[in-house]
Amino acid sequence: MTVFENQRHRINFRINSSRQILLIFVLAISSLSLTAQNIGQYLKVSENNRFLIKEDGSPFFWMGDTGWELFHKLDLEEIEYYLMNRAGKGYNVIQAVILGECDGLTKPTPEGYLPLQDNDPRQPDEDYFSKIDSVVQMAAERGLYMAMLPTWGAHAEDRFHPLFDNLSIFTPTNGYEYGKFLGRRYRDHWNVIWIVGGDRQPTGNEELWTQMIKGIREGSEGRHLVSYHINGAHSITEFPGIAHQLDFYMLQSGHGNLVTPNYEMVAKDYAIQPTKPVIDAEPVYEDIPIAFSAVNGYTTDYEPRRAMYWSVFAGGFGTTYGNNSVWQMNRPEYKPVLDPIHTWDVALDAPGSFQVGHLNALMHSRPFLNRVPDHSLIPGDNFAQADYKIATHDATPGQNDATYIMAYFPIVRHMKIRTDIIGADQLRAWYFDPRTGNAYLIDEFENTGEFGPPWKLRIRPQMGGKDWVIVIDDASKNYPPPGTRL
Repeated sequence: MTVFENQRHRINFRINSSRQILLIFVLAISSLSLTAQNIGQYLKVSENNRFLIKEDGSPFFWMGDTGWELFHKLDLEEIEYYLMNRAGKGYNVIQAVILGECDGLTKPTPEGYLPLQDNDPRQPDEDYFSKIDSVVQMAAERGLYMAMLPTWGAHAEDRFHPLFDNLSIFTPTNGYEYGKFLGRRYRDHWNVIWIVGGDRQPTGNEELWTQMIKGIREGSEGRHLVSYHINGAHSITEFPGIAHQLDFYMLQSGHGNLVTPNYEMVAKDYAIQPTKPVIDAEPVYEDIPIAFSAVNGYTTDYEPRRAMYWSVFAGGFGTTYGNNSVWQMNRPEYKPVLDPIHTWDVALDAPGSFQVGHLNALMHSRPFLNRVPDHSLIPGDNFAQADYKIATHDATPGQNDATYIMAYFPIVRHMKIRTDIIGADQLRAWYFDPRTGNAYLIDEFENTGEFGPPWKLRIRPQMGGKDWVIVIDDASKNYPPPGTRL
């Protein structure tokens, strides 16, 4: 049995007592290890307004997971397992909704809780929010930040929802009060980020979202970052009145097409003034029907992986992974959405879920806070959307003082990369496998201003897959292999 098959067999909540003992042991060791680290730091925006950093100035690469229905559909034991799984794979942000989309106001949690009394945002149910308190604390013990949506956007607009109860319960007044309640309740929790909006454009509700943001900031005394989650194929920068209130710009490239050039969306937001950090917080999911129809087949780990690398190399300060069965926490007791393939607990270990940690490690293996996107480093034909090649490097603006280049190419082909941005005479080149995190030293070579891997050292079929990263270093820096943290 392979390692992956073994992982899938272990994800079964009807486990016997010996497995329960093993799980408790692993959780205890994980908790002790994390407690020993200095992980309890609020986040803030970097001085150059391009990245997020911790209070001590160390870089923070957002590696998120969409667990939208986490609070609503899972009990605390299941949530604890989910958090352990995600922390162990290199995630550091969990995106979850307090008032969930999937009948979140009318269908109780496994414990029997509803979030509000009489569907009134001014009357939060204490049992429900005590559960959220426990989740925030469990996440903190594992070094995870909770990017929490106060509500799914459907509950803030009087529109028909084709799948679920859609109760419009918010006004600017109770939105402010609800936001202040949330900000105050979680003010002293360092691992909280607030994301208003909930998969909807703010059109017609600008005052509601403005008041909710105001309430959150007042309640939290400004300790938490705030952004806005918009619907697919859009960015909140399309709505400057809301965007200017946020700490960072958020877009959703979404799931409506087989190929969405999210690098263009990120590049557009990267260029907007005032400068703020940019993230694609919902690129295409793994195992989702292509264009929302199972007739077209399903995405694999390749499509979300490509979207994540595109968005980061285009200038994003992080990215988010998602799986169609996991976001909705698909289980028999609840209505499935968009033809999920697996239950949530099986999908938790889909191939792509293991790969995100490699991207996180790659970005931390080179200088981080002066990284810039630079499409000019890849000369020649680069017009095909699906095969778009993209590069990033560190640098001082206007100077050829880069110490590394990273270039992502979605398919294997002979590729030239400009290296004149690096001033050193000697360079060192690597292949980095985004599926496994393996780094392969290509060679050291003289910097002639351009590099392409020699034919004899080309990528072979047995090495693993079609998309790769080439990393080129100033050899004198002696950076570790890509994926080995500095």
